[in-house]
Amino acid sequence: MNPVLAPAASAPLIRREVAGLPGYDPGADPDEVAALSGSGRVIKLSNNESPFGVSPTVAEAVREAVTSGVSRYPDPMGKRLTEAVGESLDVPADRVVLGNGSENILELLCQAVLDPGDLVVTQAPGFALHETFPRVMGARVHKVPVTAEFGFDADAWRDALAAGPKLVFLANPCNPTGAMLDAGELAQIVAALPESSLLVLDEAYGEFARTNPAYPDGLEALRGLNRPWIVLRTFSKAYGLAGVRVGYGIASDTALVQALDRVRTPYNVNQPAQAAAIAALADRTHLADTVRRTALEIARVADRLREAGLRVVPSSTNFLFIDTGRRSDEVAQALHRAGVIVKAWREPGYETYIRASLSTPGDNDVFVRCLTEICAKDKT
Repeated sequence: MNPVLAPAASAPLIRREVAGLPGYDPGADPDEVAALSGSGRVIKLSNNESPFGVSPTVAEAVREAVTSGVSRYPDPMGKRLTEAVGESLDVPADRVVLGNGSENILELLCQAVLDPGDLVVTQAPGFALHETFPRVMGARVHKVPVTAEFGFDADAWRDALAAGPKLVFLANPCNPTGAMLDAGELAQIVAALPESSLLVLDEAYGEFARTNPAYPDGLEALRGLNRPWIVLRTFSKAYGLAGVRVGYGIASDTALVQALDRVRTPYNVNQPAQAAAIAALADRTHLADTVRRTALEIARVADRLREAGLRVVPSSTNFLFIDTGRRSDEVAQALHRAGVIVKAWREPGYETYIRASLSTPGDNDVFVRCLTEICAKDKT
């Protein structure tokens, strides 16, 4: 018989930085929502996944990798994938680093760079892990707010950067708002950066934004700068590979890649993921089709929600940030009862907002109908 362990026996061992962290919110469990709603089908709009699947070439690459490769460890350096990424972007392969999703590279950067007490600057509202990973390392985090119209606040950024942060996490486009910085705004941030700061430009949703002529290609903007930077991208969003977890970074120099290699686990990107990413990178037609269909739905759904009287932040991504005018967790619970999952935003100042990634037109119509009915009911 196993002994009964005291539930708090390990509590004194946990670092205080870790003990005070909030847990990551992945959104509601689909099985629980199905049981709550009594619906056999749940519409999941909480994780910014692609509803359009992967291309046939990606599916075949994964099948082959599973059949022939899962009994062996993957290439720890991901040589074929880093070469494919390097060739597609005209950068040397030794300046490409791979991660188990781009968020893994965020974690590696914090492990490799931050000391306790270091300052990190990021956005508000923003991606939770841009704050969580630095806090794990004992760093201080300053969040630069957007303007009342969710725009770029140049003065606030200049003030924050003047404090000399060691790391700067900048998402373009931004999660959760979907808003983007144009070339001039990005240039202002770069110009204000101290030479000792490492700029981390997170372009997880960049494929969706590149259809906008005003969107700056971060790699091209930073390529010639003699200062430390890294651009992060992922196959989880527009490429539809969220389930296999593979992201990558393009760094200013090989020394930064080598530092990240020292702190990452040796086999952090599995073999099916590497094979899928290589195939996805080569299928530009499927990527373009996904981006086109997503843009059509973003525009259509945003227009319908605005017509219903809701505030919707203009989005350059595959999701919408929506002010419901009431507590977001209550709205999310009401949607769960209808079989729809969204992300209730709880960041201070934005507790009435939900984030909803878009799905197929039929699913999106259900979401719009349910959300507008819930909000209309609250007004009566």
